[in-house]
Amino acid sequence: MALTPLDHAHADMMEDPDDDAARLKFYQRLADTTLFVLLSKEPEGEVLDPEVLEIDNKETANIERFALAFDTEDRLGAFAADYRNEPLPYAALPGRVVAQAIAGQGVGLALNLDVAVSSIMLPAAAMDWLADTLANEPTEGEASLIAIAPPFGLPDGLIEGLEEKLVSAAGLASHAVFVKGTYSDDREGWLLAFIDAQPGAEQALARATHEALIFSGTDLASVDVAFFAANDPICEHLDHMGLRYEFPDPEAGERDDDGYEEIHPAPGSDPAKPPILK
Repeated sequence: MALTPLDHAHADMMEDPDDDAARLKFYQRLADTTLFVLLSKEPEGEVLDPEVLEIDNKETANIERFALAFDTEDRLGAFAADYRNEPLPYAALPGRVVAQAIAGQGVGLALNLDVAVSSIMLPAAAMDWLADTLANEPTEGEASLIAIAPPFGLPDGLIEGLEEKLVSAAGLASHAVFVKGTYSDDREGWLLAFIDAQPGAEQALARATHEALIFSGTDLASVDVAFFAANDPICEHLDHMGLRYEFPDPEAGERDDDGYEEIHPAPGSDPAKPPILK
């Protein structure tokens, strides 16, 4: 079975457990990946009842609980074949939705358990942290942009993270440009300017940028997001001085950010209407 992007992110993290950047990239990949969550019974509306694995931790004398999730249907099927002698339902959910749904319930995540090289037991505290991190909202500023310059010194991790996020934002804007900005409050920082963003897409683009910053380990205070129409005179200067990101053509085919065919998940997968995991 071919390795998945989550396998690679897990391998990088395990190669050096003290590498904060690799660990953050794993959790970013987990949040962005469609996970197949094993259920104990068929969904009832937006209420999903996950199959929960209970493990007796002899060191702490506590019972630890884990939801079971896999990053491919084949891996779920391989596990389920040995787990029970009867078909079990499942739901396809973005990792971010799974984390937010089980947060605060003392439930961890058993990922690809016994069926892949990325098999790992993520404790409840890790899932709570991921949910809290994803819930962190970008803030709005009031200072005006007064000068721009080439974006020298951009961290490689930030560039890679933004490229991945922008791939998943195909069709939401014409393109994006990274520059160094100087503001009316005498502050300097990097600026990611989106050109001709689709109406209503501003929040999604700002959040995607914000998450790329969080998981790259970059100082959040040093990066701003702005939106300009293509006919704005500043766009010529942005394109001349900045690092330009071209958005993928949305007509090229429906694929998720991992490069796989887009999965149309089961009820409860809409991030705006997260499922209730009991």
